[in-house]
Amino acid sequence: MRRGNKFDKLFLRVTTVITSISLLYLLFRKPPIKDWVLAYLFNAVTNLFIDSFLASYKIVKYPVRFFPKVFKSHILFDLLIYPTFTILYNQITEKDKSFAIFLKLLFFTVPMFFIEYWAVRKTNLIKWNKGWKWYHTFISVTVKSLVTRGVVGALRKIDKVQQKDQGI
Repeated sequence: MRRGNKFDKLFLRVTTVITSISLLYLLFRKPPIKDWVLAYLFNAVTNLFIDSFLASYKIVKYPVRFFPKVFKSHILFDLLIYPTFTILYNQITEKDKSFAIFLKLLFFTVPMFFIEYWAVRKTNLIKWNKGWKWYHTFISVTVKSLVTRGVVGALRKIDKVQQKDQGI
């Protein structure tokens, strides 16, 4: 049974407030802030690109969303929720090796997947179409998170090399 749009809109508003406060806290929690801003920006920009593609081909639909006349994608998830999780994930795995990075990623992607699955089944926030299944969501979020973590890690290494070359 689907709940009404009133619940869906309230859910979006509450999630926006909680995520916004969390994002501010995570960004300024500990250095290097530059790394967290880069993780946020990389994740948000690629989210918008991927989600816009999926929404334009009607693979995934968002019947109830912010700014429906402007965006076909779910900007709350693309610009706030997932980038906030990405910053937290990058902070937690900052000094970890590959196995720990992957294992900790599951602590983020599994609950995120179950929340999305709940939203598909019980709300009008997300609709999967054209053969999109639960495992597409789980695999894509997992791979995308690993790519973002890899990009941040690579940029961090490049920055260390440049600082070493400059004698900083």
